[in-house]
Amino acid sequence: MENLKIKLTQFSEGSGCGCKIAPAVLDSILANRKSIDLLDSNLLVGNTSKDDAAVYQVSEDLAMINTVDFFTPIVDDAYDFGRIAAANALSDVYAMGGKPLFANAILSWPVEKIDPLLAGEVLEGGRAMCHQVGIPLAGGHSIAAKDPIFGLSVSGLISPKLIKTNKGAEEGDLIYITKPIGIGVLATALKRDKLLLGDYEIMIKYATEINLIGQEFGKLQYVHAMTDVTGFGLMGHLIEMAEGANLSAAVQSADIPLIDGVQGYIDQFIFPDNTYRNWNANSKNSEGIVGMELVKFCDPQTNGGLLVAVDPKFQNDFESGLERNNTQAWIIGEFKSKSAVRLSVI
Repeated sequence: MENLKIKLTQFSEGSGCGCKIAPAVLDSILANRKSIDLLDSNLLVGNTSKDDAAVYQVSEDLAMINTVDFFTPIVDDAYDFGRIAAANALSDVYAMGGKPLFANAILSWPVEKIDPLLAGEVLEGGRAMCHQVGIPLAGGHSIAAKDPIFGLSVSGLISPKLIKTNKGAEEGDLIYITKPIGIGVLATALKRDKLLLGDYEIMIKYATEINLIGQEFGKLQYVHAMTDVTGFGLMGHLIEMAEGANLSAAVQSADIPLIDGVQGYIDQFIFPDNTYRNWNANSKNSEGIVGMELVKFCDPQTNGGLLVAVDPKFQNDFESGLERNNTQAWIIGEFKSKSAVRLSVI
């Protein structure tokens, strides 16, 4: 048995949401998926879209949200790993505009290689995040396997009239993002032993910040669409929104926020290998991205911020709400009529 100082990230080739299956491979896996879910009219959001969670209507005024999300370690500290994985899963419910109700844990652990006590710390981190949003970690399932993996299946509630999907954007909508980009870059610097001590705390701050504000956005009729930025990067998730709405997105590169210090790592060519995976998957559907700008567009985020499509007539109301809720957000562009590519960058 290895000691408690083991580095969990040595057991993961791609950490956090960066270990997602590549978009092209995922499309091939899902190419022959059955559309039997379409036979159930109560399934309001299912596997025919690329949304953050499934939504099932149970009465005229109530729908159930369910999501499942898990990944390999993004940090070496077991407790922080549990917190990040739980925050990431919980944020999927908020990205639909809903309220979490309870969660179940998903745990894979190489019990012969890593002390099971560390698995307990992972679970405690997950439980702490559930407690933070006022829900129980009700149970779960565990297996012994070669890779450490942790995440949650989260169930939540929402009014069917308030559901926010990733495909409801309208022409002219402003595009907001609620967190700066760079978690993948910082996680890579950690794995390469290049991360400065202070930057670790910054990474943990953003990676454990649950997108609670999504529940408030869900109440706003002028918020037309919403999703969170995770493993496919800003470009991938923004293109999904544009495709879902049959529109294109125009973005100002200079307006995209980066976490403080991240540009210094990019300048040293420190960023995830899966940044190129995301670029290869989406570059043909974009224009205007120059040189190393591709990193901020394609850096895989773990528990990244929300992308929010807002009717421009309500910009002042929306930004006043951000201030009341002590939430920061940046306008990075707008949705326009469909053009030759889904994402144009200036």
